[in-house]
Amino acid sequence: MKNFFKLDKPTFSFEIFPPKGSGELSKIFDTIDALASLDPDLISVTYGAGGSSRENTVEIASKIQTDYSIPALAHLTCIGSTRDEMRLTLDKLKDKGIRNILAMRGDIGEEGTKDFKHASDLIGFINDNYDFNIFAACYPEKHIEAYSMDEDLTYLKAKCDCGVSALVSQLFFDNEVFYSFRDRARKLGITTRIEAGIMPITSASQINRMVSMCGASMPPAIQKIIRAYGHNSMAMREAGIAYATNQIIDLLAEGVDGIHLYTMNLPEIAKRICENVRGVLYSLRVKRG
Repeated sequence: MKNFFKLDKPTFSFEIFPPKGSGELSKIFDTIDALASLDPDLISVTYGAGGSSRENTVEIASKIQTDYSIPALAHLTCIGSTRDEMRLTLDKLKDKGIRNILAMRGDIGEEGTKDFKHASDLIGFINDNYDFNIFAACYPEKHIEAYSMDEDLTYLKAKCDCGVSALVSQLFFDNEVFYSFRDRARKLGITTRIEAGIMPITSASQINRMVSMCGASMPPAIQKIIRAYGHNSMAMREAGIAYATNQIIDLLAEGVDGIHLYTMNLPEIAKRICENVRGVLYSLRVKRG
């Protein structure tokens, strides 16, 4: 089984999120079945804030690898956890054969920090005690809590120096923002491959919610789409697919290391986008050998 993510080609991967309770697992398994048919290089599973959703992350990631022979990337947050608690989770992931982890700090809640204050603490802990392939998050428009882009890049460099195989970016809607971020990261000495995180717009309310959460900017082209099609759900969906397609084609032309598609558990949209970019992606993979 190809549990390790191959890092020698322009990759195309998906992100899904687990249901809050075990009762909806059958629905997410249908989603995985549809996404697996698109032959992604990897499927990542987000990590719930607590309870059964965390258990579901492990179960879903295991099923992706066992039933479909597709590498799974299990998200893992460390805020509010002790080292012993983290060992239990990591042992469970290891026992399930999951080899890829996206290590993140997570949101600071009422419980505050315990043994881990930053994602770099978790990354160092994993590398000192386990043999996982570690991914980490990066932010083309800086982390919402960072004072400046320079400060955020300094922290990113420290995180990569702890031992990271690949970075997955937060969503963005302006490719020039991503290129500027990538150039600055490289000049700072960050050599880790950077996957571009793309979220197709499916509704005006969705984009407003996501922008408020992550701080991504809305370029004039996106604002124009929302004004023109925001009142029409079908038109907005089609415009969102077209915009994401154009983003991806441009990113591939600029030599991006990979595309990580935030599917929002909507496989039909992922399928449309894959159909649109399949020829370009295939040609690049053949060219890079």
